[in-house]
Amino acid sequence: MPELPEVEALAAFLRENAVGRVVARADLTALQAIKTFDPPLSALAGLEVTGTARHGKFLDLDVSGLHLVVHLARAGWLHWRTGLPAAPPKPGKGPLALRVHLDPLDTDPPAPGFDLTEQGTRKSLAVYLVHSPSEVPGIGRLGPDALVVDREQFAALLAGRHGQVKGALTDQTVLAGIGNAYSDEILHTARLSPFKMADKLTDDELVRLYDAMRATLTDALDRQVGQKAATLKGEKRSGLQVHARTGLPCPVCGDTVREVSFADTSLQYCPTCQTGGKPLADRRMSKLLR
Repeated sequence: MPELPEVEALAAFLRENAVGRVVARADLTALQAIKTFDPPLSALAGLEVTGTARHGKFLDLDVSGLHLVVHLARAGWLHWRTGLPAAPPKPGKGPLALRVHLDPLDTDPPAPGFDLTEQGTRKSLAVYLVHSPSEVPGIGRLGPDALVVDREQFAALLAGRHGQVKGALTDQTVLAGIGNAYSDEILHTARLSPFKMADKLTDDELVRLYDAMRATLTDALDRQVGQKAATLKGEKRSGLQVHARTGLPCPVCGDTVREVSFADTSLQYCPTCQTGGKPLADRRMSKLLR
């Protein structure tokens, strides 16, 4: 799932490549992706892209006062195209959900633009066209941005959260922008079990967790902002130490990275670095180590 660093990098990429261009048209091919109807997507035609922004894990294109807001969900992505075919794509064919055509500049090949795609059968990519980003329900519920919150605010947010620290980091109403991958990385850097209770963290653990969050996200941003959209996924994977590395050695201590699987997701951790050498039971209703 694209998280704060990837969405910020996509916003920066579009700021450089799309801002200042005029939208020629938008072709919707996955009806379930569009979540609003007024204004219609056809209202974008002839308007200039004037800015880009990020709200948590939402990508926001300002198109002359209208906001095309996208949540890429678990398997969505944005692909920049330097030459789009003039013919409209066929609905329901392949992973394409939305195609946005931009008017070419004098130095461009024909019809630049971008595609929004989503792999797999579980379709969760969401597109909104609104007058204000605050009209998007998910944005209205966001907590403070993970890169804006200070240490005191962070401690207060977690002190009021009765639940596991992994869940607190990924709950967008608590902190905006962190998902499954970077929460694994943050907890590994902080040397904390994902099942430690958020409201039971000591002052030292809170400091380690906050510092790990800042370091993990800023490092990912430094590596990804300025990359082309096509290379961002690979850049994210190259920086991961435990997430999606089940069975591989921990780059810090050499222990084997372990996994806990749930109904529709999983987490990865290092026993030596995070749980005192004890593996977490890999079943959902187990008595979890804290």
